[in-house]
Amino acid sequence: MTLLFNAYPLARAVLFSLDAEKAHELTLRLLQQTYDCRPLRHLLPAAPMRPRTLMGLTLRNPVGLAAGLDKNGAHIDALAALGFGFVEVGTVTPRPQDGNPKPRLFRLPRAQALINRFGFNNQGLDAFIANVQRSTFRREGGVLGLNIGKNASTPIENAVDDYLTCLEGVYPHADYVTVNISSPNTANLRSLQGGDDLGKLLQSLQQRREDLADRHGRRVPLVVKIAPDLTTEQVDAIADLLPRYGMDGVIATNTTLDRSQVEGLPHATETGGLSGPPVHELSLAVIRRLRARLGAETAIIGVGGIHSGQQAREKIEAGADAVQLYTGLIYRGPALIGECVRAV
Repeated sequence: MTLLFNAYPLARAVLFSLDAEKAHELTLRLLQQTYDCRPLRHLLPAAPMRPRTLMGLTLRNPVGLAAGLDKNGAHIDALAALGFGFVEVGTVTPRPQDGNPKPRLFRLPRAQALINRFGFNNQGLDAFIANVQRSTFRREGGVLGLNIGKNASTPIENAVDDYLTCLEGVYPHADYVTVNISSPNTANLRSLQGGDDLGKLLQSLQQRREDLADRHGRRVPLVVKIAPDLTTEQVDAIADLLPRYGMDGVIATNTTLDRSQVEGLPHATETGGLSGPPVHELSLAVIRRLRARLGAETAIIGVGGIHSGQQAREKIEAGADAVQLYTGLIYRGPALIGECVRAV
């Protein structure tokens, strides 16, 4: 165990005494400072090597960082140094936006959960790409996913334009691109998960990806991130559309609007997406249904409520090819990464 692992329970006690969003920002700043100081860098754990192939990409191990922790892609190398097998950053939108009013991040410690209503707060596509270009993770063989979305001010009927703008910008710098249509914190965004709207979006992305592949001489996988609150019929409809429009994978799942498992807890009535253990079973159900419908060809990345190696293993057993962490990392610290790698 490294010093960083041993120190995290004490650090968490201090961080949890602060406002949740300020603690989030402070943690990233301290991690970056540790990484930037070469004498301290040895305190960060080496990535456990359990190579796995996903969408033609070789992951160092099948445990990745979920999007949302580093929305601007400003800390890619420092976060990768915690031991992740792959890293996903974003969500980025074409134009900078502040997101929703603060406070917008709430802890539910008894459930080891979080509620957030950030609303895709980020510095915009140009700043995001500049940050990605400064990182060395990809150049050193790491797999980097870039997560794209729409601006809140863009009418939902024009959402495709925002996704195409982002795809065009991030394409040369990504190992895979995630299309986020499942955040509950941008008005009407989840409507893109259904019916004709999803088909039109995926067809547009497929066509633009073909153009970009010709231009750049490489085909970048596209994956779609979906919600845990879908009906069986909705999951089936999405599963049928993904291979039709050449999507390489699906991330299951984003945060939930369901509050049944946290009812009565402080902050449980806050609006936003709930993450952590209350999402685990919902995510498993979606993964199982997707795998049954998709067969073995389409990649599934399981995320939502992984707070132990056992839960990571359950995601794999349900049909996921790899997993991602977010809320569990905040409650358990970096020791969770190695635990999950060993479990899966």
